Amino acid sequence: MTNIKEFNELHFSKDLLILGNAWDLLSALILEKSGFKAIGTTSWGIANSLGYSDGELIDFERHLGIIKLIADNVKIPVTAEIEAGYGETEEKIVDNVLRTADVGVAGINIEDSFKKQKGLRDISQHCSLLLKIREALDYNGYEGFYINARTDTYFQKENHFQETAERAKAYVESGASGIFIPGLTNHDDIKEITLNVGAPLNVLSLPGLTNGKELEELGVKRLSFGNALVFALIERETARIVELNDTSHLYGN
Repeated sequence: MTNIKEFNELHFSKDLLILGNAWDLLSALILEKSGFKAIGTTSWGIANSLGYSDGELIDFERHLGIIKLIADNVKIPVTAEIEAGYGETEEKIVDNVLRTADVGVAGINIEDSFKKQKGLRDISQHCSLLLKIREALDYNGYEGFYINARTDTYFQKENHFQETAERAKAYVESGASGIFIPGLTNHDDIKEITLNVGAPLNVLSLPGLTNGKELEELGVKRLSFGNALVFALIERETARIVELNDTSHLYGN
């Protein structure tokens, strides 16, 4: 419970919360040692490290096991990305959220997009899910557990801002602690969201959206690296392997 309180407080500090995203224990320990105040898991990174694509293609037990390993071995708060909840029913998703809370994380990311088809959950449907998640967490002793409600409107909708604002307000009213809007980069839109939603805004680090001071001035409370770290590592190691292969003849191999 201490980490839950600490994690919540990080979203109301005057300083931007920069969240490092880990995909295994080693990456989590490196992020902690590097000075990050909190860690988020990356579902893409976890899936990729196991040879899968993102999109709830790995078994939830396996995914949860990696989250638990990270939470058990770092001292800073951990928030878990569980995609759309790894379930076809509200009851299954709520149960998965409780099981995630049980492994010691301080919060979750949960998104409104479908995994087996295109599109987003209906607003009222997703609000119902968020409300049931909040009620179940509170009932089971996880008051204040951070629900970061991610909306994928900028990835799947054309007239995205209006619907984004509508979904963001509705999700907060239904129990979300904060709103995550990956793909949101326009400064005017960011400012309007932060002024009107009434909950901490989380944005994704993208080209043109990396200046922490600017984001603080716009009212953003949390910046996530997402897959950037694992992408950088893959690119670096791939380049090293290619270089070694190109020079291996020099050593008689």
